[in-house]
Amino acid sequence: MEFRPFKTRFAPSPTGLLHLGNVRTALFNFLLAGRMHGVFLLRLEDTDAMRGHAKYAVAIEEDLRWLGLGWSEGPGVGGGHGPYTQSERGHIYKEYFDALEEKGLAYPCFCSEHELVISRKTQLAAGHPPRYTGRCRTLSRVDVEARFAQGAPATLRFRVGDGVTVAFEDKVRGLQSFATTDIGDFVIRRSDGTPAFFFCNAIDDALMGTTLVIRGEDHLTNTPRQILLLQALGLPLPEYAHIALVVGTDGAPLSKRTGSKSVHELRESGFLPLAVNNYLARLGHSYEANTLMGMVDLAENFDLARLGRAPARYDESQLLHWQHEVILHASTDVLWDWMNKAVYSLVPASERTAFVEAVRANVLFPHDAGEWAERIYSENISYTSEARNAIIGAGPEFFSKAAALLRSQMDFSAYAESVKVMTGTKGKALFQPLRSALTGQIHGPEMPRVFSLIGFQRATQRLGLAQQLKQG
Repeated sequence: MEFRPFKTRFAPSPTGLLHLGNVRTALFNFLLAGRMHGVFLLRLEDTDAMRGHAKYAVAIEEDLRWLGLGWSEGPGVGGGHGPYTQSERGHIYKEYFDALEEKGLAYPCFCSEHELVISRKTQLAAGHPPRYTGRCRTLSRVDVEARFAQGAPATLRFRVGDGVTVAFEDKVRGLQSFATTDIGDFVIRRSDGTPAFFFCNAIDDALMGTTLVIRGEDHLTNTPRQILLLQALGLPLPEYAHIALVVGTDGAPLSKRTGSKSVHELRESGFLPLAVNNYLARLGHSYEANTLMGMVDLAENFDLARLGRAPARYDESQLLHWQHEVILHASTDVLWDWMNKAVYSLVPASERTAFVEAVRANVLFPHDAGEWAERIYSENISYTSEARNAIIGAGPEFFSKAAALLRSQMDFSAYAESVKVMTGTKGKALFQPLRSALTGQIHGPEMPRVFSLIGFQRATQRLGLAQQLKQG
């Protein structure tokens, strides 16, 4: 028996941007390939010429690279099983269509879509599962040639044997069994000559050496058809793992309306790739440790046995939690690059590290860092309503004394202690007015760090403005 290295694959259709649901599938395949020291393959299923767009293929590759999901075989990388875009593999599919017809396992079907719709409705009305009735199954060669001569369009159907059970052990859902009487003869080539999805999908998995197919449970009913095809052609079968779908807060399949975002949107809004990966790796899958992990640890601890069967519910608060965790643990240089132009024009080069360390616990996105750069370094200051109330509540005398005690090169703890003694205030009555006057916010980064960045001159100016602040 020929040795086949462990190989998973991600096979998106380039008809749109990658969203959380399908990129989670890519991540699971990538992580398991990493754990097994195997191959992660990328294949683009672009057989639908009406919908496929080269720009989406480029976008998919960019998104995967941004997430760190590099493929070891596929477009731009190569390998021994190319080409890796299905639009270039038509000659391969033709070979297997011809082989099935020669074996008498496939036949042309001339039924119109209207006829098929009526047939399905009739079967459903009778309480039977809809399946093809086999109307064209017994057409003679003469009949077939006559219809082709008249220019009648025809699909190609796979001939399914009756009274057979197709069974396989799903790596997530356990033993699965399907009766061929419920499947019926199915279309493997459309009337326009293009292959049906599950035909080329199965052929490519076999020819490219895929050993495990991890995909959504919505593909579960495709699997017995693909097994029948591969068995008929004498091609190797992969194993299958059908994962639970991702649903929104309303329990419906995740969509743009229910909060699903494209990877491009996540990147543009400032999410960090490791945050997305840590969240998605736990969406329908559990780890023993609920701590931030790098990609190596996410892979080494990924386990099919820890995949749940219940729908995985999308929770944006959890995505934000992992964003916060990554920001807390990222290097200063990584965060500075991530903050980008939102802070570059305001933060002096000499204070770059001090600024990042001051605000990292209080930002989730680059625009948050930009807001704190404004609050720390701008000559103008704006107050939130809470901060304004805290300042007015403390009164002008409080800030007059606070300004008189301010000294250059003074640390915040010593300064606050002096203000405490002079004004007789403490706790919230002391710290909230000071923070509000100096930053315009009632909450925020640790004041000792912020205080040193604001500096003596700006602090003096802001305390003076606080003295003059009035209601209204």
